[in-house]
Amino acid sequence: MRLSLHRVSASPGLRPRWQSQLQVQACQRRYAFQAAGAPVYDVFNRKTKWLQRERAAADVETSRRADYLRDEVAARLCERLLDIKRDWPKALDFGANSCNVAWAMTRENLDPDTGEPVSSPISTKIGELVAADSSETMLYRDADLPFNDQLNLTRHVLPDQESMPFESASFDLVLSNLSMHWINDLPGVLAQINRVLKPDCPFIGAMIGGDALFELRTSLQLAEQERKGGISPHVSPLADVRDIGGLLQKAGFKMLTVDVDDITVDYPDTFALMHDLQAMGESNAILGREMGALSRDVLLANDAIYRELHGNEDGSIPATFRIIYMIGWHESANQAKPLPRGSGDISLKDILEKK
Repeated sequence: MRLSLHRVSASPGLRPRWQSQLQVQACQRRYAFQAAGAPVYDVFNRKTKWLQRERAAADVETSRRADYLRDEVAARLCERLLDIKRDWPKALDFGANSCNVAWAMTRENLDPDTGEPVSSPISTKIGELVAADSSETMLYRDADLPFNDQLNLTRHVLPDQESMPFESASFDLVLSNLSMHWINDLPGVLAQINRVLKPDCPFIGAMIGGDALFELRTSLQLAEQERKGGISPHVSPLADVRDIGGLLQKAGFKMLTVDVDDITVDYPDTFALMHDLQAMGESNAILGREMGALSRDVLLANDAIYRELHGNEDGSIPATFRIIYMIGWHESANQAKPLPRGSGDISLKDILEKK
């Protein structure tokens, strides 16, 4: 819209009306300013994600059948504890979902590569495990299963998935299994995790990231482009493995370790894949997403394109879940630290020239 201002004649001593209005507006103008700290951009609708997880956990049997990915990653996450030879008087499972980590801790012979026929479960090294999650239905879904009696497990319902109402330096270990990829303020949550850890104690987490579900992303984009002439986001944006190390370092963690693991699951068709994602509570929760279910013609086109581009020879379709594992330690004076720059006695140049 084009705005034009026209000056009008006025008697001596009187100002034009438009000039008076502009001066009043200038006096009433307010200026925006940036608050202290880094800005937080909301990507996900937290209320929507909470409702999705509540509804998914309400269907107990279906939700349990779709928990194969969380159970597998929880077992691989707990395997990393076998390399740390110490006990954990008090541990926190942040974003516990249905306590998949607690279940994995009670398993015998968790490490399949060990030469021993049976190894003790990790739960024998845990004094108390606090399982914290914002979805009460999801958190208490498996409260009646036998693994609850095999360790000292306490459940804590969080007011919000991005808040951690625990005292500083109150945990010897913090774990997180496949929940942090729905957090808007990931740097802030990592800083909170570092705060609740005691000195020289680790955080070990696993989250979906990188090019996870790239098969579904590409086929959906092509299907919508063909049938609707445009695309809309249906798969969440995910953190890349190259960013995780920087986020951990920014949060104050030391002795960082980041690695990636791809888990490929075969499904009979794309409808089974989407059904399981919904049963996991992993449906789309992006702000500004297209509301309502996908149309039938887009779904059929997506299935055909998926099979053509990524299908297996036996007629099934693969779905790749990229899992990013991260380990960071709370700083302590007893930790090993790199020597100051220039303090070395041997020149790398001299060693290479001798070869």
